[in-house]
Amino acid sequence: MGGKRVLVVTDPGLAGTGMVDRLEEQFRKARIACERFADVEADPSYETAVRAGESLRAFRADAIVGIGGGSAQDVAKVASILATNPGEVSSLFGIDLVPKPGLKLMLIPTTAGTGSEVTPIAILSDHHEKLKKGIVSPHLFPSVALLDPELTLGLPPHITAATGMDALIHAVEAYTSRNATPVTDMLALQAIRLVHGNIRTAYANGADIKARSDMMEGSMLAGMAFANAGVTAVHAFAYPIGAEYHIPHGVANSIMLVPVMEFNMLGNLPKFAYLAGVLGENVVGLSQREAALKAVEALRVLTQDLRVPARLSGFGVRDENIPDLAKGVMKVTRLLANNPRQLQAQDAEAIYRRVL
Repeated sequence: MGGKRVLVVTDPGLAGTGMVDRLEEQFRKARIACERFADVEADPSYETAVRAGESLRAFRADAIVGIGGGSAQDVAKVASILATNPGEVSSLFGIDLVPKPGLKLMLIPTTAGTGSEVTPIAILSDHHEKLKKGIVSPHLFPSVALLDPELTLGLPPHITAATGMDALIHAVEAYTSRNATPVTDMLALQAIRLVHGNIRTAYANGADIKARSDMMEGSMLAGMAFANAGVTAVHAFAYPIGAEYHIPHGVANSIMLVPVMEFNMLGNLPKFAYLAGVLGENVVGLSQREAALKAVEALRVLTQDLRVPARLSGFGVRDENIPDLAKGVMKVTRLLANNPRQLQAQDAEAIYRRVL
């Protein structure tokens, strides 16, 4: 990429494994100066992205490497555009509001989850409004995405499950989005086959390199699918509970998956029915509605097998909190516009209560 001074953006947990040390040693051998920003938290705030941008300017970096899960990658993306687009980061939230390309950027995922390495999207938490907000711009695409399944071998089972479910949900939502096309369907369906076909193995036997490789490929393809078709209401429901109750993103999505899918299926019964077969269900002789319910049930069993938390009450959510959370869902208009079924505030409250 031509960079001689590189800012490495990562999180404290990954930095503690020695993986980032090995990366930086390669830079030093190549006579490339590097500085580390390792303060990325889960579901990072926009203030964190601003601090990363400040570190970048102070070091006079001419390239950025984001290594880690989706949080580290998203902060690296935003830091890259803050370097070339003066002003407040809040002015960039939305679609196509980034005027100029950012610095040269390489992204190295260490989870098979977000697919952020191939998407033009960065999600940051706004703790003042208790919401997650997105920056969507082609200027967020990296120059290089480097996928190495060996980097995921050390992931503990619960993180493998949560991040893998995030990847699967990206693909399922892209496939059922109102903006889906034949091209995104092709990407999404292959992502579903790869992730659904390997996530149980990766969870139960994390040293299986083939399962890890297929998971990483599936996550990438899911990223390509939703970067073009968009995700839908599962993510819209996950954003308020993630921002306010600090529920990990993959867990928040997994909790909301089944009730949202059951609500959505009436919006496109043929696709949900076909999805059941892709998920390995026997749909011979079933009506479209019966087959669609099979798809929902397959996803429910998967979350049970992976022991992903299933109830909001376990994170401190109470019934009196639900009306405000539902209002938060209705603010995520960018995603609700993709949803196959129109959603009202009372629907949002009922869906939250199903998993309370």
